[in-house]
Amino acid sequence: MSKRLEGRIAVVTGGANGIGRACCVRFAEEGADVVVADLLDASETVALIKERGREALSVQLDATSEDSNAAMAQAAKDRFGRIDVLVTAAGILHANAVSGDMDRDRQALMDTVSRMGQPGANITSVDLAEWKKILDVNLTGTLLACKAVAPVMLEQQSGSIIHIASIAAKHPEAGPLAYGVSKAGVWMLTKQMAGDLAAAGIRVNAIGPGFIETNMTNAFFENDLVKNMILMRVPMQRLGTPVDIANAALFLASDESSYFTGEILHPDGGFYTE
Repeated sequence: MSKRLEGRIAVVTGGANGIGRACCVRFAEEGADVVVADLLDASETVALIKERGREALSVQLDATSEDSNAAMAQAAKDRFGRIDVLVTAAGILHANAVSGDMDRDRQALMDTVSRMGQPGANITSVDLAEWKKILDVNLTGTLLACKAVAPVMLEQQSGSIIHIASIAAKHPEAGPLAYGVSKAGVWMLTKQMAGDLAAAGIRVNAIGPGFIETNMTNAFFENDLVKNMILMRVPMQRLGTPVDIANAALFLASDESSYFTGEILHPDGGFYTE
C-alpha cells in the first residue's frame, strides 16, 4: 500500500526536537525523505529518520538569517532536486530560551506569573530587545524560510507549506505577549501567502497547537498550579503531545488536504469550545 508522502521531500525547520522532530519522524514513516534544519544538533532526529528507511540531511539553520535560510533551501535542492513540503517549526517561547535549559524557562514562568493581575504590567515591562528577538525567530524566521523555499516550489508549480502557529495567535491568555503577537503574525502571514501562491499550485496552511508537552514548555507544566490552571481550560483534560501536531501536519502535507489553503487547524483538546 502506498504511503501518503511516498517519494516526497520535506524540509522541517526546528527539526532537532519537539514538534519539529515529531514531524520529521512522522513524515519519514509515510515515505518522505527529510531535511532537518536547526541551530541545534539534529543527529538524533536524523537517526530516527534513517531507522524508518528514509534519507535525511541535517542543515544548520539560523532562522533569523536570510543567508542561512537560502543555504538551507539550496542544500535541499542540491541533495534531493526538489522540495515538496516545508514545515516552519522553529520558534521560541521567551527571549532567553535555550532548549533543555529549564532554569531559564522557570525564570520566564516566574516573570510571567509575577505580572498577572497587575494592570498594564505586560506593556510597561516590555524589553525591546526581547520583543525583537521573539518576533525575529518566530515571525521573521517563518517568512525567511518561505522566501527561500518558495522559488523551488514555484519552479515545480506544487508544494505544501505548513506554519506552526499557536492558540496564542487568537487568544491572549494562551501565551506571553511577544509570543502571542508573533504567532498572530504567523497566522496572518499564512493567509497572505495562501492567496499569493494558490494559482501556482502551492498550498499554505497553519497549525495552532494547544498546550503541548515539549522541551519548550516542560518548565511550565512541572508547576502543578500552572498545569492545573491550564487543564481547567482543556475539555479533554490532558496536554497534547508532539505527535498530535505531527499528525495534523501530515494531513496538511498530503494529498488528503488538496483543497485546503489559507486555513489554520487547532489540535488543542477542545480549548476553543469554551
